[in-house]
Amino acid sequence: MGVAVTRFVAMALVFRTAMQSVGLLSSFLGWVLSIMTTYLPHWKNLNLDLNEMENWTMGLWQTCVIQEEVGRQCKDFDSFLALPAELRIARVCMFLSNGLGLLGVLLSGLGLDCLRIGETRHHLKKRLLLLGGALLWTAGITALVPVSWVAHVTVREFWDESIPEIVPRWEFGEALFVGWFAGFSLLVGGCLLHCVACSVPAPPASGHYAVAEMQQTQCPHLEDGPADPKV
Repeated sequence: MGVAVTRFVAMALVFRTAMQSVGLLSSFLGWVLSIMTTYLPHWKNLNLDLNEMENWTMGLWQTCVIQEEVGRQCKDFDSFLALPAELRIARVCMFLSNGLGLLGVLLSGLGLDCLRIGETRHHLKKRLLLLGGALLWTAGITALVPVSWVAHVTVREFWDESIPEIVPRWEFGEALFVGWFAGFSLLVGGCLLHCVACSVPAPPASGHYAVAEMQQTQCPHLEDGPADPKV
């Protein structure tokens, strides 16, 4: 009976650590993709029917034209106030997403059970995970809102019947799909970290088998104090 309980405790600790690692990795991936989305000049694409060798792209900072003979040429936007409303809001939201995502990843990393810093202060680690998860949620939402708004405006303008058919229409760029994936990754990471923080830690087991099982895990300092090898 004691061996079964010890194995259950060890499995619970391994599962808790694995969930924390997956949540943190998902959050870090979402943060990196959020930065890429901010600076990629492919929020919108425009293909000209009259000249198939010329393609236009638009991002939050510049517009680029790609020609087969000349290559790629980009021009920065002259004025922030002259931008459409969706691009102005997108700039602000993406900066918030990048900052909140970085802060959330740092706080969540400090709250991991396998980190030896503050290993005996479980309540502090729990608060760090909860705060980090909340920041990651906010970062995911602030990334999804501008991307979805730009996509909505693009679809509305594409099907606008008041615009003549001969006028070229902007379409979705690759950055929008990267932004959606970034936002969902941040949300998933924040949810996993919140679920782990709100779950009840497995009770520590005693005895020789408990020490043997704990030494096989990647994070041997998950519970109150290190295991005593002399038990």
